Amino acid sequence: MNLKSMLARPFATYIHNKIKKGMETAVADQEAIFKSLIKSASGTAFGKDHGFKDIENYDQFKRQVPIRDYEGLKSYIQQVKEGKDNILWKGKPIYFAKTSGTTSGIKYIPISKDSISNHIDSARNALLCYIAETGNADFTAGKMIFLSGSPVLERTGGIPTGRLSGIVNHHVPKYLRTNQLPSYETNCIEDWETKLDAIVKETINQNMTLISGIPPWMQMYYDRLTELSGKKIKDLFPNFQLMVYGGVNFEPYRSRLFDSIGGKVDSIETFPASEGFLAFQDSQHAEGLLLNTNSGIFFEFVPANEIFNDNPTRLMLGDVKVGENYAVVLSTNAGMWAYNIGDTVKFVSTNPYRLVVTGRTKHFISAFGEHVIAEEVEHALMQAANEQHVKITEFTVAPMVQQGEGQSYHEWFVEFETLPFDMRSFAQQVDNNLRQKNVYYDDLIAGNILQQLKITQVRKNGFIDYMKSIGKLGGQNKLPRLSNDRRIADQMQEFLAQ
Repeated sequence: MNLKSMLARPFATYIHNKIKKGMETAVADQEAIFKSLIKSASGTAFGKDHGFKDIENYDQFKRQVPIRDYEGLKSYIQQVKEGKDNILWKGKPIYFAKTSGTTSGIKYIPISKDSISNHIDSARNALLCYIAETGNADFTAGKMIFLSGSPVLERTGGIPTGRLSGIVNHHVPKYLRTNQLPSYETNCIEDWETKLDAIVKETINQNMTLISGIPPWMQMYYDRLTELSGKKIKDLFPNFQLMVYGGVNFEPYRSRLFDSIGGKVDSIETFPASEGFLAFQDSQHAEGLLLNTNSGIFFEFVPANEIFNDNPTRLMLGDVKVGENYAVVLSTNAGMWAYNIGDTVKFVSTNPYRLVVTGRTKHFISAFGEHVIAEEVEHALMQAANEQHVKITEFTVAPMVQQGEGQSYHEWFVEFETLPFDMRSFAQQVDNNLRQKNVYYDDLIAGNILQQLKITQVRKNGFIDYMKSIGKLGGQNKLPRLSNDRRIADQMQEFLAQ
């Protein structure tokens, strides 16, 4: 055991105990954060425009501050980009996290001096909870990698600007710098495939103990390592102990990732976003991610089917129920006010407040009123895959609208690592699973409005080539699992299996 491992354990116990105490005060902490945010921002341009000095309770806040997306805050963010201060939050942001949006183009999400600790400490706390619960701190002695965006920052209105993962890279504690891979020079490579080759070259002969990133890009990393070495990842890195992931639902990737690893490793799931680090897995034994209730973020939850209503139901933490699907709305100490981040969640526990991510508010299919969501399609596919010993690489689903009763259907574009023995039977099982999860879809099938879903096979590496073709390969870019139109489906036609 080295010095870092020895020192990590008592610190992990200290932080873990604080987090456990916070579980008991979550609702009170949220109320205190709400009051603190309103008071701190009362002198900002946004605070003055929305009468923050007169807000005394949550009901007033709901009346005076409507839910917004990025477009709704864009005029304020533009003022910040022009160099003005005290617009959304006190002073100026210390960073802009740059992220791509489907409707707003590039988005510039402010990170303040007050909010940066949320991004840094939450990732640290996830690891410390793991150490405290398992007693395993040995991984701190080896090399650790986070498959991230470039740490090179440009300036927007004088404010350093870049991908969130690149910004966070500047705040890795000094005591972990000697453990961190890849090198700064490699991390700065913009082209993902060139960068991936450089990462593989740097790490293939190292003592890797922790690997972190979003699942599809970890899979690319594992595949490249195996191609080069001819070995499973656990054989290549015998001391590899911990995999940290987030950004997408892990279940569709689980089987193939662990098959690539070829041995037991523990894993930690996180829920980071440019707007804030929302939740993390605090236990290897409990379901769900612990909500970050005392980290500068005030949470609101809106029933997912109401999020686009003019006057949706808005709930504080104390009013949520287990099993309901909610859209997440944030107000933060970086100045994002009643901001719809586009993610949906479902609480699996309210003592403590643990949740699972169920999808995106704009990623659904409801061409016929079925409102199928990501959680449902992922469950339907993976249950069938597990039962028929099929391995899935990637998939996306879109509606096919055709004239005539019973002519329309859902088209599933699936890239297989191992094919079903009988594709027709596999499609039937996926369809049955989806009917069991979604009563509206079941009614449409039973009523002959829709026919059974159809599976279109994507060729090997087809989704990688698709993402490359639209300039979104690597980094934190993710493939939408569901679309309510045929935009992605039509583009996938050139990547199908022969």
